[in-house]
Amino acid sequence: MVEVSDGASCADALKEGLSGKRFKAAIACKAGDTLLDLTAPVPTTTETLTLTPVTADTPEGLGLIRHSAAHVMAAAVKKLFPAAKVTIGPSIENGFYYDFDVETPFSPDQFEAIEAEMQRIIDAAVPFERMDISKADAVKLFNDMGEPYKVELIEGLEDGTITLYRNGDFVDLCRGPHIPNAGFVKAFKLLSVAGAYWRGDEKNRMLSRIYATAFADAKDLKEYLNRIEEAKRRDHRKLGKELDLFAFHEDVAAGMVFWLPKGMLLRTILEDFLRREHIKRGYQLVQGPQVLRRELWEQSGHYANYRENMYFTEIEGDMYGIKPMNCVSHMLIYNAHLRSYRELPQRYFELGVVHRHEKSGVLHGLLRVRQFTQDDAHIICAPEQLEDEIIGVIALVRDLMALFGFQYRVVISTKPAKAIGSDEAWELATNALIKAVERANLSYTINAGDGAFYGPKIDVKVTDAIGREWQLSTIQCDFTLPERFELEYVGQDGERHRPVMVHRAILGSLERFIGVLTEHYAGAFPTWLAPVQAKILTVTDAQNAFAEEACEALRKQGIRAEVDTRNEKLGFKVREAQLAKIPYILVVGDKEVEARSVNVRLRTGENLGVKSLDEVAALVQEDCAEPFKRGGMSYRFS
Repeated sequence: MVEVSDGASCADALKEGLSGKRFKAAIACKAGDTLLDLTAPVPTTTETLTLTPVTADTPEGLGLIRHSAAHVMAAAVKKLFPAAKVTIGPSIENGFYYDFDVETPFSPDQFEAIEAEMQRIIDAAVPFERMDISKADAVKLFNDMGEPYKVELIEGLEDGTITLYRNGDFVDLCRGPHIPNAGFVKAFKLLSVAGAYWRGDEKNRMLSRIYATAFADAKDLKEYLNRIEEAKRRDHRKLGKELDLFAFHEDVAAGMVFWLPKGMLLRTILEDFLRREHIKRGYQLVQGPQVLRRELWEQSGHYANYRENMYFTEIEGDMYGIKPMNCVSHMLIYNAHLRSYRELPQRYFELGVVHRHEKSGVLHGLLRVRQFTQDDAHIICAPEQLEDEIIGVIALVRDLMALFGFQYRVVISTKPAKAIGSDEAWELATNALIKAVERANLSYTINAGDGAFYGPKIDVKVTDAIGREWQLSTIQCDFTLPERFELEYVGQDGERHRPVMVHRAILGSLERFIGVLTEHYAGAFPTWLAPVQAKILTVTDAQNAFAEEACEALRKQGIRAEVDTRNEKLGFKVREAQLAKIPYILVVGDKEVEARSVNVRLRTGENLGVKSLDEVAALVQEDCAEPFKRGGMSYRFS
């Protein structure tokens, strides 16, 4: 324990309590849970106060470096483009950005000059200085500087002290804290530009946003930039075009996918597998209509809580909502007749097409669309069955994540500010999710306030082949909608009781999942899922007849095969098949025709030699079955 004099700074206190090396590594200070500048005075308290150093190699330290780098970038932009108006510049998950109001939007061509000016500020180790002034003085200061966006932000704050930070000639509105000086930004890179509306409102002026990143050292920056390049190589939009899977026509159907034959085949294989797997696990296939009267959406709470994301249409003077979710239809299916406790649980599965209004600025290939299909299911069960049903869903999640080779983590999201239902119902639902996850021996974190408006949820976040995290599965526990739709069952006592409902989607949106899967596999789908599993290539026209015969023979054994009899050089055809990510490339020359066989090559370039058609079929089937063993599932050709 170290005693410090009144008015001592955090730096003074840390210097007293740390070795020279540890003290020099500190870029900020943590007092309890509060982050502070090193120059900030030690908080006054009658209790023993724990001060800990924040270093660049911690998540908090990296966040501070990126936040400070955003200020450095804004200072550089103002130096080079004095007419630019500054708005906001936060740190984000993988870096930071800053939005500017400029007459002509920025372009990557200007990055070199901006980076050079940033480096000058960094090399000079320009300090960050905190300034506390009155609200009136802050408004006057930014008015005098000609910064209307800062004035608008300040005027929206409560009266009192306003915190600013100065970095050289640049002054910004900011609560802090910051690194001691710009020299602690050891590695940075400007990445891209984009448009962004002021405060996210499309009625406001379009700003020019510069995205960038920063790291504690150059090695981490280099690794990150390599990951970005790998992500570009795997971009599903690029691969979707190259592999002829899907297309978009934003001028006529923004946010909606046109599935091309190979993409539709891949999707159909996935859908058929999901249907079979759900039937095997006791689900019943159902389907509801695309539109329902507005009154039903009012009853469910969607109209009050989700209306801005819905599309509506009028039919003979009545207002209908195009479904954004399948739960309402499934409850009506349940209510088709009175259920006995012996009939519970009822597990309804639907590959349901839904529509949700997304602003055009957030649409992103398959990952963010307006029309999509959910592998949606609703389990309606007695309260005492709830935990077991959730565990059953978790088992399905585990099997499917193993099948596709995803690592994952579990997050439990609790009651949001905008919610329906009683506190008691929310507590019961949340506890059921927690107990089920714990019984399944899964670790989890709590994401407070991020549940659905009708119930808490388990979110499964998967990590792909290059370390990116994606939100896929969700399991939501709901006591409220069964009450609103008067769902009932007759119990063992002959009385009517209220069931509980589990909303769940394992892959989520099939569109989004296929986008994620395309990037995860870099387009090289596992053989069981590949639209074309084998392609037969001829050396000359003399082999065309046998190639067609071989293709037909493989198809009869359930292999998705094609023939390439074009008058092109063999090397060219092999290269094209490899670029198309086809698992098995079967070459036919005169010797193969004579032996009624094919020369087998893999898309990786490995040559397996000459094999009979039966041997090829067995190879493909074994390759298809292999991933299913990880999830304890069986693969069946159809």
